[in-house]
Amino acid sequence: MSGFDEFLITASRACCTPLAIFIQIQGCLICLVLALGWALASYVRNREIKIMRRKMKEGNSLAFLSHDINDLEHSKQANLPRVTVVMPLKGFGEHNLHNWRSQITSLYGGPIEFFFVVDSVEDPAYCAVNSLISDFKDEIDAKVIVAGPSTTCSQKIHNQLVGVEKMHKDSKYVLFLDDDVRLHPGSIGALTVEMEKRPEIFIQTGYPLDLPSGTLGSYCIYEYHMPCSMGFATGGQTFFLWGGCMMMHADDFRNDNYGVVSGLKDGGYSDDMTLAAIAGAHKKLITSPPVAVFPHPLASDLTFSRYWNYLRKQTFVLESYTTKVNWIMNRALFTVHCYLSWGFVAPFFMSSIHIAAAFCNYSNGKSPEITSCGELKFICATCYRLKPHDYHLLHIIGVLYLLPCWLTTSYIQSLQFGHTSPSLSTGLVSGTT
Repeated sequence: MSGFDEFLITASRACCTPLAIFIQIQGCLICLVLALGWALASYVRNREIKIMRRKMKEGNSLAFLSHDINDLEHSKQANLPRVTVVMPLKGFGEHNLHNWRSQITSLYGGPIEFFFVVDSVEDPAYCAVNSLISDFKDEIDAKVIVAGPSTTCSQKIHNQLVGVEKMHKDSKYVLFLDDDVRLHPGSIGALTVEMEKRPEIFIQTGYPLDLPSGTLGSYCIYEYHMPCSMGFATGGQTFFLWGGCMMMHADDFRNDNYGVVSGLKDGGYSDDMTLAAIAGAHKKLITSPPVAVFPHPLASDLTFSRYWNYLRKQTFVLESYTTKVNWIMNRALFTVHCYLSWGFVAPFFMSSIHIAAAFCNYSNGKSPEITSCGELKFICATCYRLKPHDYHLLHIIGVLYLLPCWLTTSYIQSLQFGHTSPSLSTGLVSGTT
């Protein structure tokens, strides 16, 4: 037996200690919670799709825009409130032009204006956006604003606040969108209608549906975002906020209600974390409607190193805070996130060691008595006690132990969007141009 084989046997026995068994059971429970969360998200969205299908059968062919076709009459559309859309830009990426085009081609019936905000005319996005606006110059109210460099907060927040300062005096709502958000033409209308129905809403948000490009980095970001998506998939109140899509009352910025402007301007680094902290401190309502799901195609050149850099930035965001309580909450969130992440991953490593050790012993013709503490002792204990003549089942059981987590999560993830037909995907505000 080689030194590596002995190492596998020793490692496998170490993975059979009470602590190791606890970690593996905990990993199964974490996987179960994730599966249930994604199942709930799937249920919320499929319920919305069923409503649209029923309305279409009843004759409303525009159910993906409004459940009540009477709401699309000109008399009602003309009375919709004014909305200002602020889009802070930085650079020019692979999918940006398509995303910007989807943002300005809205079917919102009320008055609306679009502000693309850059820090300087040298930003690559400046020329690209001007060219795009020129194609729609007689159809939309859009302009590019040069905000200049930031001095007291992050550049993104600075661009957002400059855009708010330029908004129309009659604007009732302001919608912040990132340049990687792809909208359906009915997105803005759906968000506005919800704000009109429930004036107590402080912030309305959504979340991205990552579309991996095939690179390792894109799949890493996709898997990183999938657990986070459960916090937004409630179809109602949530405690989470995604900075890529935030609709708020314009007067909250005009009057600096709850310290919104000062909290962002004076040292703000993350717009969503800062606003979520303000909402929590003042017991304000954050909602995520079931239709607020936005396709997010990931770049084809997204490498693992870029993913790692993204992960570092996400971690640094948790170091920003507005109050002492917010700092404690961020630290707690970071600690829980790390613990649960490693608690989910560790059983996969342990199972791999068990399987490798079982294959090693099997290929060397060793009897199962040699490893009575066994490479797969935990697995066998959860199924049945293996007898000597059942030793050939060791590697089969090991594989069956390793695959369920992956199969379950993959199946549940596919359920979230797998039942969405092209005609109904628009109703999830997931659309295309």
